[in-house]
Amino acid sequence: MKNPKESKNTPFEIDGITVQPGSRAKVELPLAQLYTQTPLNVPIHVIHGRKPGPVLMVSAAIHGDELNGVEIIRRLLRHSALKSINGTLLAVPVVNVFGFIHKTRYLPDRRDLNRCFPGSETGSLGARMAWQFKTQVLDRATHAVDLHTGAIHRANLPQIRADLSNDDTAAMANAFGVPVVINSVLGEGTLREVAEAQGIPVVTYEAGEALRFEESCIRAGVKGVLNVMQHLGMTGSRRSKAPREPYIARSSSWVRAERDGVFLSLVALGAWIKKGDLIGRISSPFGGDDVNIYAPAAGILVGRNNLPLVNEGEALYHIARFEEVSEVAQSLEVFTSDIEKGPTLAGEPPIV
Repeated sequence: MKNPKESKNTPFEIDGITVQPGSRAKVELPLAQLYTQTPLNVPIHVIHGRKPGPVLMVSAAIHGDELNGVEIIRRLLRHSALKSINGTLLAVPVVNVFGFIHKTRYLPDRRDLNRCFPGSETGSLGARMAWQFKTQVLDRATHAVDLHTGAIHRANLPQIRADLSNDDTAAMANAFGVPVVINSVLGEGTLREVAEAQGIPVVTYEAGEALRFEESCIRAGVKGVLNVMQHLGMTGSRRSKAPREPYIARSSSWVRAERDGVFLSLVALGAWIKKGDLIGRISSPFGGDDVNIYAPAAGILVGRNNLPLVNEGEALYHIARFEEVSEVAQSLEVFTSDIEKGPTLAGEPPIV
């Protein structure tokens, strides 16, 4: 039998474009138009290796205001590890071009593109865009990494969300290299649900806040995608030591505001919270008594509302529960220190 490592790759075709082994191409996928009939194309960067291997899709900004992933892919495409890969990388920096242009999560009709999959050729704008993206891009992949941030005014600790009942997906989640993994259900209409249903393992990287670039989240994301590529055999070994085993949250829940007012948070993302700890308070801007917010359970703070003005019932804190909370906290300290001290990509300006 022929050794697959010695075999040569075949040309890769996408949207009518043929990419030869050992070359790169940027494919402009037409997804929609403006009122002026100006086309809105989604650029897809195709890096096609000389040798066969997995087809990894890395996508960002399916919610148009979630920007960290855009920068992660920009840096990834300039990384030296991509000079010679096995298989194919499909990198899509901006999926929701409408939302990206208008700095919003949604499409012009207020639909969430990540609730429109698998889509329809004759449905709503979101359904048509989802169908086109699925059939032209996602269906070509064997594995996927979807890059997200928290919603506007909400920040997420770097974390992986995945369906850990799938062994291949769980292996990708472990390989990514962030300390926190949340076993997340597959939301209806999401890219992740559709991918898993057709046998494409996919992990979601959540880090940071919408409409913000956050350097530590970006660095961790670039490193994580490269770790996944190495795990899949797409790149050679670059790590001097094996990645730390992540910690899997056994459950998570949001703490919500019990009244309207001005919200003051007393804890930072990644904090180790003990049951009964004072973690915030809500007061009236015109004076009066404060309402203290106490932690309902021990865990790690993996999400937080950053807006000081809140209404009753609004989500304030996302707490993930672990069996080994103290160990997770220690691992997060090491992880944060490593990311902050890590080198910037060659050619990038220094971070100040």
